[in-house]
Amino acid sequence: MSIKAKSYNWKDTNLSLFGSDTEKKVKKESANQEPAWEGAGENVGLKVWRIMKFQVTDWPEEKYGEFFSGDSYIILNTFKDEESDALNYDVHFWIGKNSSQDEYGTAAYKTVELDTYLNDAAIQHREVQGVESSLFNSYFPSMIFNEGGVDSGFRRVEETEFIIRLYRIKSYGKTVKSFEIPLKKRYVTSDDVYVLDKGSDIYQWNGGSCRHNEKWKAAECVSRLKIGRSNVNIHNLEEGELDSEFFDVIEDDGEGEIDERDIENDLSDCGKALIRVSDAKGEMEMMEISRDEEISRSSLDSNDVFVVDVGDTVFIWIGKDASENESRNGFGYAHRYLQKTANPLRPITVISEGKKNDHFIASTNP
Repeated sequence: MSIKAKSYNWKDTNLSLFGSDTEKKVKKESANQEPAWEGAGENVGLKVWRIMKFQVTDWPEEKYGEFFSGDSYIILNTFKDEESDALNYDVHFWIGKNSSQDEYGTAAYKTVELDTYLNDAAIQHREVQGVESSLFNSYFPSMIFNEGGVDSGFRRVEETEFIIRLYRIKSYGKTVKSFEIPLKKRYVTSDDVYVLDKGSDIYQWNGGSCRHNEKWKAAECVSRLKIGRSNVNIHNLEEGELDSEFFDVIEDDGEGEIDERDIENDLSDCGKALIRVSDAKGEMEMMEISRDEEISRSSLDSNDVFVVDVGDTVFIWIGKDASENESRNGFGYAHRYLQKTANPLRPITVISEGKKNDHFIASTNP
C-alpha cells in the first residue's frame, strides 16, 4: 500500500488554469460537460463535493462539516449581494493534512473549472486542514475531522467493520473543532472535551478544566454521529465520574508529550507584505513593495497582479488589465511566496479587481 504524502508540494501545472481565448473556450466546454456542476450556483446555499478517484462526487448534505484528513473537497457557497440582489459565489478547495497529490491537484483544477462554469464570477480559496479561514469556518455550525479517507487513483483503503473513534473537541478562540485522535490515554487531558464513538454507545467526557463552548460543540458532535443509527445509548460524563467504560478501550501507554498535530498554526505573529507580480521586463518577477506596513488598496495597479499578505490570509489580487501570463497562476504565486514564510499553509484567496471580499476590505486601507 502506498503511503500518502504529508506535505503540500504543489505542481504549477495543476494551477496554471488561465490562458488564451481558445483555452478558455475549451475549459468552458469541459466545465459544461462535468455532471457534478449541473445546477451549481443556481440557488442560495452551500454545496459540498468530495474528490474520489479523480472524480467530483456529491457529499451528502447530512455530512456537511465532516471531513476526512486523507481526502480533498470542494465547497461552493452561493449568496445574494445585499445591494444588487445578484448571486455571488465563494468556491473553496479543502485539503486534508494527509491528502495525496493526485487528490488535491484534482481539487485545485476542478475548483477553477467550477469558476469557469460560473462564468468567472466566483472568488477562489485554498484551505488546508487546521488553518481554515474564518469564512470557511462560518459555513459549518460544527466540524468533525476524521482520520483516513476513500480510495484514490494511487491507493486503496481496505473496508473494515465499525471503527471505534476518539475525538478531541478543542477551542481555538471563537472556533471549536472536533479532531479524531489516537486511542491513547495520554492524549486525554482535563483541558478539553472528548467524544468516544463505540457504535451503539457514544460517550461525551468533559474534562474538569474544559470550556463551556467545548461542551456545547461536543453535544453537537454526538448529535451528528447519531445520524442514521438506531438504538444508540448516549453517556455524558464529567471527569472522574463513573468513566471506566469510557477508558476501557483507550490504551494506557504511559506519560508523553501530547500530540498537537491538529492544532491550528499560530498566525498572531504573521506580518504583512505587498508583492507585485509583473512580466513588464520580459520575464515574470515578484518584487516586494512593502513589509510589515499597513496595506492600502490604492497601491494596487490594474496592470499587474499582487500578492497581498494580511497575516491570517494571503490574497492574490488580479488587476483587470494584467497580462494573460501574469493572471494565469494565482495559486502558484501564493504558494511560492508562502514557502518562504513560517506559516506556509495559510488560507489563499484569489480575487479579481472589482470583486468584493469583506475580509480583503477589512484587512486593507482604502
